[in-house]
Parts: sequence; C-alpha cells; structure tokens
Amino acid sequence: MQALQRITTEYDEHEDRLRLSGELSDGSSVLLWLTQRLLYRILPHLTQWLGQHDAGAAGNAVGLWQDSDWIQGFAQQAAQAQLAPSPPVRTSASTASWRVDRAHIIETTTTTGTPTLCVVFQGPAQQEARLVLAPQPLRQWLGIVYAQTQRGQWPMAAWPTWMHESQACGAPPAAALH
Repeated sequence: MQALQRITTEYDEHEDRLRLSGELSDGSSVLLWLTQRLLYRILPHLTQWLGQHDAGAAGNAVGLWQDSDWIQGFAQQAAQAQLAPSPPVRTSASTASWRVDRAHIIETTTTTGTPTLCVVFQGPAQQEARLVLAPQPLRQWLGIVYAQTQRGQWPMAAWPTWMHESQACGAPPAAALH
C-alpha cells in the first residue's frame, strides 16, 4: 500500500465527484475519484476524531469545552490560516486512476506521540492508497473538501455546524495539501 505524500482535491463537474490527485511515496502519481456518497459516510468519523484528538489546537485552557462548536470552529479557522499555497499535484494520461469504493479509518500515533488518522482508500481491483494526517493537516484538508463540495453544489447538511461557521469567516482554501 502506497502512502500519499501530497494531494490536490478538486471537484470535477463532468464526473460529479471529487478528484484526489496524489503524489505517492515513490514519486509516481495516482488519481482517486471520491463519490459524494462515500465522502458523506466517512465525514462524521473524521470530524468526530478531531473533537477527540485535537486538544492542542485551541490551547489547553479550553479543556472541557473542546467539543463545542465555537472551539472547533476556532481551531478550524486557525488551521486554515496556516495553509500555505502550493502547486497542485500533476497527473498525466498514464497516471493510474480509480474510483474509491471503500475507505478504512485507522487511528495511529507518530513516534513522538502525536495522534494521526490514517485513511486507507480502496478501489475495485485491490488498489489501495493511504493518507496519514495529524489534526491540523486533517482540518486543512477538510476545509479544502468543504470548499469543493460547495463548488459542486452538493448538500451541505452532512457537515458539522462549526465547519459552516468557520468557512463563513474566511477565504476558501486552496486545493493542494502537502
């Protein structure tokens, strides 16, 4: 299973899907297609994990309030403000491309003890690619995904209130995440 080192997430109007252009650890690239149905099935797991593992984002002083919409929205805005623009991941006609049929979410930790979330994207022919994100990069990617689902005019009810509120206060994030 290859690790995604960088990804560019964009809504594709023709496919009505999210296109994840990924750079793999061996330097090659892959094109993953994420459907609305699958995204909205994994989204609650991603946002709930942030509420449980992102205590450092808003500072230790908030302690018991960590799960409140206000604190989550603040942490989301702070993470997105840290997202630096970067060039998109480039793909070509020979790039492997597949629809994501399943996604497994696995909680992990780095050697320094930082909690991370590993999303294993699986395709129809045993393809797999994994994306490992600490809380701040996960928030940044979710901000990108949110903006792209808005662009596609997908229903927004699956997103938590704090995400709606955090997006209303700032500029939409870029599509690339490293």
